Amino acid sequence: MSDRAALEARWLDLTRRELPMLARSHGWPVVADHCFQRILLDNAFGGVWYDHVAGRPAYAHADPAALARAVALGEAAIAGAVDMAVLNRRSLDWRGKAPSQRRPRDPMSASSQSKRTKIERTA
Repeated sequence: MSDRAALEARWLDLTRRELPMLARSHGWPVVADHCFQRILLDNAFGGVWYDHVAGRPAYAHADPAALARAVALGEAAIAGAVDMAVLNRRSLDWRGKAPSQRRPRDPMSASSQSKRTKIERTA
């Protein structure tokens, strides 16, 4: 396996499996793989990644040094050396977006709410 192929394989495992699996236990503001990819790539480039990468998917077209920086950021987040919430806010700032507010989970799931009668739902 070439160095590039190994780097891409590590990127995919990190962003598709490891980070999403750890997201809730680490209290990170995102859980979806594409969110981790956005956050890590934006921070690796120091701005919105698509201003720096012409092709899609980004990881396959990013220069190796930038992809290595993105992987290192993800690994540092797992180790607790980098704050994923800070990286996310920075990424969203570069994009002119506000972080979404995670709503507290309702102890009664949507499926159990649908089984309640109309009176119970309005009480």
